Amino acid sequence: MTGLMLPANPNRPSEQPAAPALCIVIPTFNESGNIPEIVGRLQSLLRDIAWEAIFVDDDSIDGSAALLRGIGAREPRVRVIRRVGRRGLSSACVEGMMATSAPLIAVMDADLQHDEGLLPEMIAAMSDPSLDLVVGSRYVEGGGIGTWGAGRQRASRFATRLAQWTVSAELSDPMSGFFMIRAAVLHDVVPRLSAIGFKILLDIMASAGRPLRYRELPYEFRERQAGESKLDSKVVWDYLVLLGDKTIGRYVPIRFVLFALVGGAGVFVHLAALSLLFGPLGAPFVWSQTIATLVAMTANFVFNNEFTYRDRRLRGFAMLRGWLSFVVACSIGAAANVGVAAYLFERQTFWVLSALAGVVVGAVWNYAVTAAYTWRTRR
Repeated sequence: MTGLMLPANPNRPSEQPAAPALCIVIPTFNESGNIPEIVGRLQSLLRDIAWEAIFVDDDSIDGSAALLRGIGAREPRVRVIRRVGRRGLSSACVEGMMATSAPLIAVMDADLQHDEGLLPEMIAAMSDPSLDLVVGSRYVEGGGIGTWGAGRQRASRFATRLAQWTVSAELSDPMSGFFMIRAAVLHDVVPRLSAIGFKILLDIMASAGRPLRYRELPYEFRERQAGESKLDSKVVWDYLVLLGDKTIGRYVPIRFVLFALVGGAGVFVHLAALSLLFGPLGAPFVWSQTIATLVAMTANFVFNNEFTYRDRRLRGFAMLRGWLSFVVACSIGAAANVGVAAYLFERQTFWVLSALAGVVVGAVWNYAVTAAYTWRTRR
């Protein structure tokens, strides 16, 4: 551990704290019940190293950010970044990791399920200059998953196999959210990160331009101490999107693939609405077609908002504004579709190729414009 301590500077005033040798990044969302405990444990555990903890809070409604500011006023090694209008565990970790000058960065959860007692052993392991990172693993000898039920164990094993295939490494626990990495390695990898979902270690391993050198240390996964688990079906969706981005995303943006799939499903919504309006309800065809088009656009907007742009989801009044911009963009895209197809067909292009060209132009337009205006990143 002493090899990582910064040397004393005789010219530095005695009241000036040492620069941190270790930063612990802890993402939070409604974790006020766990925050005082985890800060107390870090204070007791890391007495022999200059450290700081950066909590990245996704605008919790339970007062987590205010609580952390209060703690930080008494404990200068505790800092908080409150993110407004942005959400996501991986992106929160990235923002926290980029906000420190420490040469070593650890990532762990705020729910006390990760064993903070492993941190000194991680620091000691990183004294080996050949290592890029150290991973806290539940699946090496000596580690464990606590009281998980059989269903969750099977799901975890399956997700782990998918992750191992994605990163092409023998890492036993690529799904771990508990690890320590050299800042220099992170800064090299970060431009290629997807920052999607909640598995930042998997993202780092899959985005590195070379095989990262790692060591795994066992730990026992503990029960959550306070608050509620964030695991749900949407977390699973984010994980699948991350895997897709790390496999096919290098060729086609994963958001475009999802956008196109939603658009394909919209065709069936359009036909179903048209069949109902023009058939049983007996509405004129032109009116039926117009309403069916609007219904399909609305369905596409809702599904894209929920899945394709889950990390930028619009809520409240922003949904109305987003829907209007989406409809306008897609209306122009439909006109471009028809215009390109008609232009090519008039020049003796086979009708199928003409139609496909129109579809591609319309889809690319819709994706590009709605990404820039409907789901633009708020600042």
